[in-house]
Amino acid sequence: MANLSQPSEFVLSGFSSFGELQALLYGPFLMLYLLAFMGNTIIIVMVIADTHLHTPMYFFLANFSLLEILVTMTAVPRMLSDLLVPHKVITFTGCMVQFYFYFSLGSTSFLILTDVALDRFVAICHPLRYGTLMSRAVCVQLAGAAWSAPFLAMVPTVLSRAHLDYCHGNVINHFFCDSAPLLQLSCSDTRLLEFWDFLMALAFVLSSFLVTLISYGYIVTTVLRIPSASSRRKTFSTCGSHLTLVFIGYSSTIFLYVRPGKAHSVQVRKVVALVTSVLTPFLNPFILTFRNETVKTVLQGQMQRLKGLCKAQ
Repeated sequence: MANLSQPSEFVLSGFSSFGELQALLYGPFLMLYLLAFMGNTIIIVMVIADTHLHTPMYFFLANFSLLEILVTMTAVPRMLSDLLVPHKVITFTGCMVQFYFYFSLGSTSFLILTDVALDRFVAICHPLRYGTLMSRAVCVQLAGAAWSAPFLAMVPTVLSRAHLDYCHGNVINHFFCDSAPLLQLSCSDTRLLEFWDFLMALAFVLSSFLVTLISYGYIVTTVLRIPSASSRRKTFSTCGSHLTLVFIGYSSTIFLYVRPGKAHSVQVRKVVALVTSVLTPFLNPFILTFRNETVKTVLQGQMQRLKGLCKAQ
């Protein structure tokens, strides 16, 4: 009974229902993962290297790109390797570590998006006080709080799961150690833990989403009062890329996690988790470049410099 309640390892079923066809998923998923990694890395390097992007908004967006890289690294490499092997085993400790970092990093990304919204609110609605309100020290403090709060809050969450009794087997019907599939294996009373998960979702997802919506409500009201049509277009272009990231990120997460209990089928959770861990990080660099005039200008300048260097050689 002790061995059953505290298994030494879990089996990740992943996409085993596809049988031998699951190996065909390896190529497309690997390509999306590599492109997401390279695209977000380019954003980070570009923000560091180009002085035109040394502003609070791009400081936060570089943090967001770093988070996208780290979130994918917690789940996708493991998923890719499991597509090629028959025995998809992860140790109990490894599962808890993956759970901790996946949800800590994911929560941090939402807080960073809220920091971007606050930055845009101050820049557009209070431009004369922008330099004071969004100083370097303030930006570092906002980013530091966004990184530290979820990592501290997730400690009791993961410890509580580590002490559950898992007597309903050790097969997790997912490609990573997600919350609901873990709870389904437990024979302990998980109602309090499910309510705690709901409170965490309220604290880090819904609250940040509400702050973002309120900020952009004020921004839209202010922008519509700008007399110049070109200025309105430029402002909406900059904010449009951020709003696209907000819509993609929040919609899938709210659908999955801002409901107490084990509300969704496992297959639905797998599909939505694929969107958040593979597709969204792949799309984000394109959204930031194609929807943002400043980033496009910087990229064009960098490309011209590279062409000049090649011709000089």
